Amino acid sequence: MKRIVVIGPESTGKSTLSQQLAAFYKTEWVPEFARAYLESLGRPYEREDLWHIAQGQLAAEDEAAARGRDFIVCDTDLYVIKVWSEAKYGECDPRILEQIAVRKYHGYLLTYIDIPWEDDPLREHPLPEERLYYYNIYRDIVINSEVPWADVRGDHNQRLETAVEAVRGMIG
Repeated sequence: MKRIVVIGPESTGKSTLSQQLAAFYKTEWVPEFARAYLESLGRPYEREDLWHIAQGQLAAEDEAAARGRDFIVCDTDLYVIKVWSEAKYGECDPRILEQIAVRKYHGYLLTYIDIPWEDDPLREHPLPEERLYYYNIYRDIVINSEVPWADVRGDHNQRLETAVEAVRGMIG
């Protein structure tokens, strides 16, 4: 089972792109588990919540993979939780790092910051320089991942076209 991940800073169209891509290829889409978790939490999140989010994300991926498609499209992976944790707490839970080390993906689609910021109570880094800072962190991650990746930019139509073409190469 191949796994394609859409990764990037906050408010860069990851959810939209990953959902469109899964629909285009008629395959399973794995939404970002963190959003539903945090919306139902009823309190500010704490460091231990990130481990629960990681577990939920992995379980959702595994459930989608078990449904038998050739590949799945994931709206994020544990690298996003790692970056988030390091930004907020200065470190990442070793259990999350262990899962990053063993979980394998077959391609990354890195979303650029050229989509306007959409305010959301769950988002924390709206300034252009913050968005660029995090984009560069994710860029380093995908470059060093040793799997194929593509930089995805432009309006929603351009992003989908770029992603479709990139995924052809990743799953082929």
